[in-house]
Amino acid sequence: MILYGIRNCDTVKKARAWLDPRGVGYTFHDYKTAGVGPERLAGWVDRIGWEALLNRSGTTFRKLPETDKVELDRARAMALMLAHPSAIRRPVLESGDTLLVGFKPEAYAGLG
Repeated sequence: MILYGIRNCDTVKKARAWLDPRGVGYTFHDYKTAGVGPERLAGWVDRIGWEALLNRSGTTFRKLPETDKVELDRARAMALMLAHPSAIRRPVLESGDTLLVGFKPEAYAGLG
């Protein structure tokens, strides 16, 4: 199980605070420092869509030039997320066939 996110993100902290005391084993991948490979991102997009992954409400996205934010499609959104990993919604939890985006305790309850 791999938990992708940014170490100082409040939602990632909540997910880790939920997982840790329950003894759920996972590896943490900070995609602000380590990035996300294009193949992995493409796999996520294929599974849940770029719309579910792109964090349009975050500071990173809001600070982008308007020209970067209009007429988004799969290719443009992926290029944006690869160039600005902080624009990927977080956390992303990958465990076998399971892919969860965001943190909801009820969704995490079946893990581990």
